[in-house]
Amino acid sequence: MVNDSTRLSAQDWARAALEAIANGGLAAVAVEPLARTLGVTKGSFYAHYRNRDELIAAALAEWVRTHGAEALADFAAISDPAQRLRELLTVVVQAVQPLAPSVHLSLLGARNDPRVRDAIRQVNQARLELLDRTYRELGLPPDRATSRARVAYAAILGLLHLAQTDPDAPHPAVLADEATAIFLPS
Repeated sequence: MVNDSTRLSAQDWARAALEAIANGGLAAVAVEPLARTLGVTKGSFYAHYRNRDELIAAALAEWVRTHGAEALADFAAISDPAQRLRELLTVVVQAVQPLAPSVHLSLLGARNDPRVRDAIRQVNQARLELLDRTYRELGLPPDRATSRARVAYAAILGLLHLAQTDPDAPHPAVLADEATAIFLPS
């Protein structure tokens, strides 16, 4: 919790909004509850945003920045495609925690909102492009690389979904080993 003597940035508010989205969807983004969570007054909010819609737009932009192409840059820079895929799958699968909320999955409930649809599209596109490129570099023909990328990404999203409802899910390291074994071409 932040006390009143600490000045919050617009990014602090956007991150708090993302946490609210992960826990309760877009409807959970409300100024007064966020201010209470952050330990500040509503005035702090209005120093950065004119309204809730601006905060939602900033939160979605922050999510795209931290989960889209920019966030994948370190993986994209790995020259060995097998190592890249192994590291990417390991990091992603190990990040999946039982009963943990997910911004991505929570946003799906508001996918008819054009802002949400665009943010999800950007994140999905960046992830699929990296997977597709990796599978091509591993020697799969373009059509198979695209299909394999989609199946791998669907499995990742499926693990996120299962983790939200299954407290007895296998340890993330076990899942990472399995994902690597399944999705690395032999």
